[in-house]
Amino acid sequence: MKILLTEIMYKKNLSVRQVSLMTGLSKSAIQKIMDESSNPTMNTMERLAIGLKVRIVDLFESDYK
Repeated sequence: MKILLTEIMYKKNLSVRQVSLMTGLSKSAIQKIMDESSNPTMNTMERLAIGLKVRIVDLFESDYK
């Protein structure tokens, strides 16, 4: 399952800093999610969804949506 944070940020023309301010997550945490070097918790994914104003399922690429 892939996390689509980079694609969403590109579509909304957002920087890591802007997403950090919108979500309350650190820039390093966001960068790790983008680089796929971390497995974020559901709480983190919820914070991303709320901050980016998307549904939480929109953050995932999966055949089982």
